[in-house]
Amino acid sequence: MKVLEAPFVQGFMRMADDGWQQGWHERNGGNLSYRIKHEEIESVREDLKASGEWEPIGTVVPALAEEYFLVTGSGKYFRNVQRDPEDSICIIELDSAGERYRILWGLANGGRPTSELPSHLMNLEVKKKQNEEYRVVYHCHATNIIALTFVLPLQDEVFTRELWEMATECPVVFPDGVGVVEWMVPGGRRIAEATSRLMERYDVAIWAHHGMFCAGKDFDLTFGLAHTVEKAAEILVKMLSMRPDKRQTISPDNFRDLAADFHVTLPERFLYEKR
Repeated sequence: MKVLEAPFVQGFMRMADDGWQQGWHERNGGNLSYRIKHEEIESVREDLKASGEWEPIGTVVPALAEEYFLVTGSGKYFRNVQRDPEDSICIIELDSAGERYRILWGLANGGRPTSELPSHLMNLEVKKKQNEEYRVVYHCHATNIIALTFVLPLQDEVFTRELWEMATECPVVFPDGVGVVEWMVPGGRRIAEATSRLMERYDVAIWAHHGMFCAGKDFDLTFGLAHTVEKAAEILVKMLSMRPDKRQTISPDNFRDLAADFHVTLPERFLYEKR
């Protein structure tokens, strides 16, 4: 099978385009990665060429050694993924130590995988250790989430509670809450490590003044998670534009009732009484 005919590649391209259509990927903003299943890589094996040089990842991910990943390219535009995928995305292979990668397909006109590759791989390693089914990591510049990082305290408890209160589905979609990373220079090991620590507890990490990082088991779940978080942020931004406080909202006991009916566990540290 040709790479571009593979369902996992088609799903990747659709998700990239969905993010572009939402307005979350201005210019070359954002990145997407997918940990390819064994049977999927075998289905496109004949279309891969192991001629690329081994390059350092910038971190070490031994739990992902000798695995394969589909990732967006550094400096590439999400709006072009559907139009010219062979130039915009690539399949990479990791070496036996999880220290280096080489390109097997894609980036036909030259280039490198996303500059956030260390963050993606470190987070995919964390999620794999928790649950083998996690395969997608997605970074987008979600407008309303970014706006909230300028006005809300950069605390997990505050962001989680405010987002949960904006839509009843939120605590069901992300019952573990969201984590927040203070502003850091993107693309380096420091922000990758900080995000990985949060991914041990959450599926969503918010990067202050920058965007959102999400992990999930497949493309639909991961995009749906990001979409839900950003929708809640949009409602909160609109509410704050109308008045600085809430006349009524969802109470801690309401959340407990919701958790019981939907069979989810909501950490009590997010159900604090507000002053």
